[in-house]
Amino acid sequence: MTRRTAVRRAAAVAAAVACLVPTAACGTSDGDGHAVATVVVTETAGSPVASSDPVGPASRTEAATTDAALTASFDAMAKTLAAPVGLALVPVGGGAAMTFGDQSPQVAWSTIKVPLAVAAQRKNGPSDAETAAIVASDNAAAESLWASLGSPAEAAAAVTRVLREGGDEHTTVPSRRLRPEFTVFGQTTWRLADAAVFSAHLPCLPDTGRIVSLMRNVAGNQQWGLESVPGRQTAVKGGWGPSVSGGYLVRQIGLLTLRDGRQVGVAMSTQASAGSMEPGTQVLDGVAQWLSKHLGALPGGRCPS
Repeated sequence: MTRRTAVRRAAAVAAAVACLVPTAACGTSDGDGHAVATVVVTETAGSPVASSDPVGPASRTEAATTDAALTASFDAMAKTLAAPVGLALVPVGGGAAMTFGDQSPQVAWSTIKVPLAVAAQRKNGPSDAETAAIVASDNAAAESLWASLGSPAEAAAAVTRVLREGGDEHTTVPSRRLRPEFTVFGQTTWRLADAAVFSAHLPCLPDTGRIVSLMRNVAGNQQWGLESVPGRQTAVKGGWGPSVSGGYLVRQIGLLTLRDGRQVGVAMSTQASAGSMEPGTQVLDGVAQWLSKHLGALPGGRCPS
């Protein structure tokens, strides 16, 4: 265990006193082979960030060359992994979105606890349940946050409003339980591109500083993926669970701080054939290693002043 991991784990345990760390479901979709990397560039909501929005023919040519190189590199990396993988990157503050690999719509599992916590904190103020839901990914704590928002329809609407505020114009949180054994909100279908857009806007939204801080101090059950990028500040929330057709989905949203202080909103996921979480976290660790080798080419940005 590195000193960084030990310190963060100690902070997480202290923050999540009396929380039970879940080992069962916290996600779903079906993968059918290694994904071929593609890059899709779209404009997201929010103020443009000059550092991530090249101007002029020369800059556009350079950006296209960088995108092509990243595509080829990601494709080569993905072929070495044990399961299909998808990745989406958006500069903090808004700008061009880049997607790689498998972009099949997947359910959110516990990654949706981030906008849920934002909605609950705005209504009720900071709480121990919020800490437990983010740091330990505690499902009972998240259920209490959901209940605090009113009826299922009111809760779904409140969390959906947070998503819209965060630039996600497509995702709608359900108000009824889609799988009896799992949470209502965890079965929200959340595309990687939309999750990355929300992640990129999260630190710029009002009343989100505490939640981002909690994401920087997650417990051991979420210390994988972006958390394994060496020497970089990260803030993450993981989600995982069994697919209805077998296999296991593992996904993560978060923020990655680059060397110059700019940040990237990140969403990644993998669908492993094994019926447990660990193979998926190993695949996402592989994606994090790839990210660490391409920090200078990632689309970073800052919140508008």
